[in-house]
Amino acid sequence: MEHSSFLIEAVIFMAAAVIAVPIATRLGLGSVLGYLLAGVAIGPSALGLVGDASDEMHVAEFGVALMLFLIGLELQPKKLWKMRGAILGTGSAQLLFTAAAIAGLVIAVSGIEWRSSVAIGLILALSSTAIVLQSLSEKGLLKSQGGRGAFAVLLFQDIAVIPILALLPLLAGTQASPHESGLSGWYYAAAVIGTMLVFAIAGRYVLGPLLRLMAGSQVREMFTVSALLIVFAAAAVMTWLDLSPALGTFLAGVLLAESEFRHELEADIQPFKGLLLGLFFIAVGASLNFALIADNPLLLIGLALALVLVKFIVLFALARVLRMSKGEDWLFALSLAQAGEFGFVLVSFSTQLQVLDTDLSNLLVAQIALTMALTPVLLLIYEQFIQPRFVVGPESPANLDTSPPVDTGSPVIIIGYGRFGQITGRMLNACGFNTTLLERNAEQLDLVRRYGIKAYYGDASREDLLRAAGANNARLVILTLSDQAASLEIIAQLQKHFPEITILARARNRMHQYALMEAGVRYIFRETVASAITIGEKALELLGLSPLQARRAALKFKQHDQRMLEALFPYWRDESQHIAQTRIYREQLLQALQEDRRDKDLHLDHYWEEARPQIEKQ
Repeated sequence: MEHSSFLIEAVIFMAAAVIAVPIATRLGLGSVLGYLLAGVAIGPSALGLVGDASDEMHVAEFGVALMLFLIGLELQPKKLWKMRGAILGTGSAQLLFTAAAIAGLVIAVSGIEWRSSVAIGLILALSSTAIVLQSLSEKGLLKSQGGRGAFAVLLFQDIAVIPILALLPLLAGTQASPHESGLSGWYYAAAVIGTMLVFAIAGRYVLGPLLRLMAGSQVREMFTVSALLIVFAAAAVMTWLDLSPALGTFLAGVLLAESEFRHELEADIQPFKGLLLGLFFIAVGASLNFALIADNPLLLIGLALALVLVKFIVLFALARVLRMSKGEDWLFALSLAQAGEFGFVLVSFSTQLQVLDTDLSNLLVAQIALTMALTPVLLLIYEQFIQPRFVVGPESPANLDTSPPVDTGSPVIIIGYGRFGQITGRMLNACGFNTTLLERNAEQLDLVRRYGIKAYYGDASREDLLRAAGANNARLVILTLSDQAASLEIIAQLQKHFPEITILARARNRMHQYALMEAGVRYIFRETVASAITIGEKALELLGLSPLQARRAALKFKQHDQRMLEALFPYWRDESQHIAQTRIYREQLLQALQEDRRDKDLHLDHYWEEARPQIEKQ
């Protein structure tokens, strides 16, 4: 019966995720909010399909550990050492100021005695590593200035859990009991230091040879088992020492960051990380106590909003002191303005020590869960309403020359000078045509300027910037942005204020091309089509076709693909019709290429050679 119950709950969890997450992502809400809503729906306070999600929460916490391991793989020790100022300085300032502000407000408003207030301040000062890092990574904001600042703070918070656990027994007025390891006092401190040394030695002399041995066995699943063994062993050692398991796996990742097996480790761990993190978010949603919220709705919701506001004010002030660029300060403050998952553990520990009573503990658990659920909403607000007002890039544009562009009479304006725009611009320059380059990514702009290329900084959706760049006299605008929304906004400005200019646009995929077609752009180029067809043509040659046969197949495929794209344009917003028509055209393409393979008349090659220039123009 227990096995049957476990399987039924597993099916319910996965079914909820399969239904809720695609809907949430389709609506632009993000996968994290989708998982949380799925947990709310199946939890005991809604449909009641699952009961207490605490068991699932314990298992799912390994998702957080796996996520920190993968992040550690991206950080070589040298990079981590460079971040020491942000981790120790920014992290400690955030924790101390936030805890002090919350504790002070609790004492002033509720009259709770100072020991409990300090415990509440320390617990609620922590933020959610799982939700913040997953959301920022999903939205591509983790490498921005605000994202890096948030990561440094979260890393410090994981470390700070150690002294918080040591401080709570002192707040209870009792002598600290030995840790689960059975050690106390100086023995415990020595065990922590010794563990760190063992980690360093193992990472340098043990893990590398172990992975090479497993890779040499040519048994893929053994390499996966070894990767999971490293993660779980690091988490287990840290748990034995009453430290954060996520901190242990992060250190293991850092030690393996320079290993030749880094990419294989990422590929093996990634599926487990995604699965367990999704389970963690569902468990958080299921843990929301709506019965408690229904009894005191205004109080709980008001307290949750007050907590978010207090943390936001402290974080935003800290961001301004650190001189984060505008926009990045909002991202930094909003992303960390919630309580964290480790708060559940600290609340339970504080209750056992009688620092907090049961009613207050239940209230805090509800606050932690509510604010965690609010985080994706806050980031959505940032993405939709705040981010468009600022230029958000990996580096602040403050140190760059942001003088407006100058109309030099260039016939071509290239908007976006990344890898795509660079190739186009170099080709035009080599043929004697001058170009005016506009780029809004500060890091990319700084890079191209170091190579001596003159490019201007700015948002090309502004009419004044386009006019200053010479759009009145230019013949062409080449739009190379991969961001569909940004490219459509620029196209609307060009068509409104400069209707005579011809637009050539890059499309990231077929749906992007349809959006550009709908906007009235005539010359559209999907970024991967030409190179993909070239690879296919070479593959056909290596499989035995003559170069001319392979070329003919490639040209026929390109012709048919273009016809199919145009024919399916009326259906691009109707997914069912689009899929049905696509299947028909794919079958037609298969038949056409098979018929061509069966045709052995050599004189047809002559006609194909004559027709090729016309086909290539299409």
